[in-house]
Amino acid sequence: MLRRPTLSAETARNLIVGLGVADDAAVYRISEDLALVETVDFFPPVVDDPWTWGAVAAANAMSDVYAMGGEVMFALAVAGFPREMDKAIITEVFRGGAEKVAEAGGVIAGGHTVVDNEPKYGLCVTGRVHPDRVLVKGGLRPGDRLFLSKPLGTGVVTTAAKNAAAPDEAVAAAVTSMLRLNRVAARAAREAGAAGATDITGFGFLGHAGEMVAASGAGIAVDTSRLPFLPHARALAEAGQFSGGMKRNRRYLEGAFGARLEIGADVPAVIVSLLMEAETSGGLLFSVRPERAAGVRDAFRAAGEETWEIGEVVSAAVLRLRA
Repeated sequence: MLRRPTLSAETARNLIVGLGVADDAAVYRISEDLALVETVDFFPPVVDDPWTWGAVAAANAMSDVYAMGGEVMFALAVAGFPREMDKAIITEVFRGGAEKVAEAGGVIAGGHTVVDNEPKYGLCVTGRVHPDRVLVKGGLRPGDRLFLSKPLGTGVVTTAAKNAAAPDEAVAAAVTSMLRLNRVAARAAREAGAAGATDITGFGFLGHAGEMVAASGAGIAVDTSRLPFLPHARALAEAGQFSGGMKRNRRYLEGAFGARLEIGADVPAVIVSLLMEAETSGGLLFSVRPERAAGVRDAFRAAGEETWEIGEVVSAAVLRLRA
């Protein structure tokens, strides 16, 4: 009879983040001042241009390393393509991913490709972080200020693009946002002493914020008037350009949080739906002590990027939306 292997005491001690508590990536301690961050992510095309798809998929995969407070070292490509797909298209996908990894300071070290009727591409990413500076979903502290590093709305924009209903300006803004690395955000969060962070991807803003609430036991209060949205995102949402992921996220949130999902009567319903919509290569959501908030804004400004202070962490384990 096969016996399930168990972690040795030493291995368990060095596995800082693993399956015990769901987080954005695994973290394994190598030494007193070095831990490895490991994650994998891949998906079908979200845009038509193959280079852009590869680069967005790479940025999305590396974002999990940044969500843990880490820096990217190297990556392995993971892909599946139809046998008849033009090799020039496949080459562009890989080139987009490799160039985005290089931008992050890393390198593609290999990978694995299979034949698949539906194209898929992504990365298995290895990063590094100091064991004492790992950011986790459960690191929320009551009184902290909340920051978001990218605007929301990639889900409705890419869905509308597939339906030939998205203005060119909306698609261009979404692509620019999806291509932007969360490297600056991770550094700013680390330097400001953040403890809690996650990146906003498939579960949407509220889904990932809810994971932080569940893991930390503290709550999140968001001023929806401060939330950034991509150009035309609200209009496309009002036109019903939501993905199937939004409906799944809504069912999960309403079931998992119930009365703890507190939505102000003056918060527009379309905004709530946007916050439940799936995102691709979204920003980091992280919290810092109030006295460190100005330093976060200064760090983003010095790097030529934007950030948005959107609310605070509260003691009650709720998801609270205010107008």
